[in-house]
Amino acid sequence: MLVRSIAPADFDTVHRLLVSNGWAHRVGDVEDLGRLISASQRALVAVADDQIVGFARAITDGISNGYLSMVVVAESHRTRGIGRALVERLVGSEPSITWVLRAGREGAAEFFAKLGFSASTTAMERPRC
Repeated sequence: MLVRSIAPADFDTVHRLLVSNGWAHRVGDVEDLGRLISASQRALVAVADDQIVGFARAITDGISNGYLSMVVVAESHRTRGIGRALVERLVGSEPSITWVLRAGREGAAEFFAKLGFSASTTAMERPRC
């Protein structure tokens, strides 16, 4: 498995991955996905058997704060360490950055806890309409 930066040629495949894994309501069409990616400082894909099987993106200032926005792995490739590899590559090893995320999907809290994340009592949220 290879984790690498996303390329524009990947957008259609990543869009299909996101739509088929429950993210259609967040990505719109391929052009919307392109805008999401261009507004993100970090966007990665995981490739296994010459297929894109994972995608993750983050927004960060690279110094103090970071937000993991999406971590998606094809259902057929879950529990193989792909999500972990994407997250570890996104957050890097800089200890001064506080990373946050929304862990609302089933199993997300448990997955991210294994990667060192914990529930916060200080975060606030203004939800979408």
